[in-house]
Amino acid sequence: MYIPRDIQEFLDNYPDVIDDPSYTANLEFYSNNLRCRPDNRTIEEIHDKWFGEYDKLERKHGYIQWLFPIREYGMNYESQPLQVHEINAMKSDPVIIERIIESYKLMLDFYGMRLISAETGLVGRALPPRNSAARYYNLVRSSHNYLRISRILKCLSEMGLERLNAGFLLHVLNEQSEHNELNTRGICNSMDTWWANCLRNEAERSFIGELIRRVRSADENGYVFTREDYEEALRTRAETGQLGIREKKQADNSQTSNEDANQHEDVKREVYDDLPEQSFGIIRKGETILQSRPPAAF
Repeated sequence: MYIPRDIQEFLDNYPDVIDDPSYTANLEFYSNNLRCRPDNRTIEEIHDKWFGEYDKLERKHGYIQWLFPIREYGMNYESQPLQVHEINAMKSDPVIIERIIESYKLMLDFYGMRLISAETGLVGRALPPRNSAARYYNLVRSSHNYLRISRILKCLSEMGLERLNAGFLLHVLNEQSEHNELNTRGICNSMDTWWANCLRNEAERSFIGELIRRVRSADENGYVFTREDYEEALRTRAETGQLGIREKKQADNSQTSNEDANQHEDVKREVYDDLPEQSFGIIRKGETILQSRPPAAF
């Protein structure tokens, strides 16, 4: 599968980028000691005054580099690329981490979504009086937000919040699969090529990539990634440390004929054979569990 150069550098942890101790703007901004440029706002002022200000969030382009700094240069040359020493300091400060989560909530609301659980990453549609349909429409037609989402996901990974990435990705996948929302060619291309690869956890990246492949092939296999599947995947990770979903198969053991039993075995083998290299199936009576796992050590 094609991996864009910026994504590969992110996955490789930017091997050619050297930390500059003199760069501290991102740390100072998230410590509420520095105003972002050119908007001249502190992080707390943005959280307090810009939440729900959709026109402002849409038309202004300089704030996103400050809210979600990454180790790459952006289009706002008054911002600074994130430095390794800043990452270490910011990750160790619970106040800063909470502010980053608040920034994530602000942008989710802008996109018509809400963070239900910061622990699991579970995302849902924004609730009334918010208009999620209008926000989804804006996301569909404003493609510059696709670049913003890539930046957001990279930043969350850098800050030790990568658990939130799967929650976002699987929410969007459920909307596409079960409700035919956010299902345009542009969003699907950005999601499949960029967003879904903004995961340094190889097992989760493989698991989500396989689910995306199955959803994109739904015309052939009839697969639907439901809200129940989405919540089950995150619940399984909370319990086991790995994303996983259980795909139940209908079977009446008391009245199953030999022909039905053989068909059921064929279904189980098909599901098992369809798993990616980094996933595995556990076959039990009447069900298959699809779960991510770390790659084998060599």
